[in-house]
Amino acid sequence: MILLVPLLMLVFAGAACALLGYGGGRVADWFVRRAQLPAALLGFAALAGAVAAALYAWGLLHVGGAILEAEDGGADSSPIVPCRADARAARVVDYSASFLPLDFVCETDDGDSYRAGEVPGYVSPAAVGFALAAAGLAVASGYVSEMRLRAAARAGGGVRP
Repeated sequence: MILLVPLLMLVFAGAACALLGYGGGRVADWFVRRAQLPAALLGFAALAGAVAAALYAWGLLHVGGAILEAEDGGADSSPIVPCRADARAARVVDYSASFLPLDFVCETDDGDSYRAGEVPGYVSPAAVGFALAAAGLAVASGYVSEMRLRAAARAGGGVRP
């Protein structure tokens, strides 16, 4: 699992850069050349997707750091370093990391568990919010395009290739 985190960070960081470039170009076209509204909506959707991907990569960086600290076997490795902030740290026997939502959980010997707090609390909700905004903007772009085509067909203009 430790090798999956850097790979996912690389994928999400690359996606954020690509979406930022695409969205920035579309939005710049809209501001400079007054391009059509659907193109601008797609640009804003790409920018929201870029923020969501960057936030998820940021959260993965925290999870990966916590896993590296937990797997570090040395003189100061017990109790698990990310789990030390809580009073139950002496009873920690294992940990688990989740990728959706991003979290690092410490598990105790009595079957109880608690969040270590390694991942900032805003990361998962903000990433989901921006992803939903990106999806909504993409759907809105398609809706505006469809409405314009239907209005042109009703006016008798039809669609010209």
